[in-house]
Amino acid sequence: DLIRGKNVAEAFAILKFTPKAGADVVEKVLRSAVANAENNFDMDVDKLFVKTAFADQGPTLKRIHPRSRGQAFKILKRTSHVTIVVDEKN
Repeated sequence: DLIRGKNVAEAFAILKFTPKAGADVVEKVLRSAVANAENNFDMDVDKLFVKTAFADQGPTLKRIHPRSRGQAFKILKRTSHVTIVVDEKN
């Protein structure tokens, strides 16, 4: 929500100074989206803005933690998919 609808330069500035752990991951995804837009679709970087940004649930890794008396507890290591779509302002 912080960067949705903002231009790319402003989004990078917001993410740089956000003290959350996920800000680094989102910044990396945003850099990739900007590079893809520039190289694959010949878009102008100065006109780009964040059109859509969201995180979905990814695959869950299932692990087993052994416990006493032969029991075993399940550990669910959840992952996520981060998606950012950039577009040019006309």
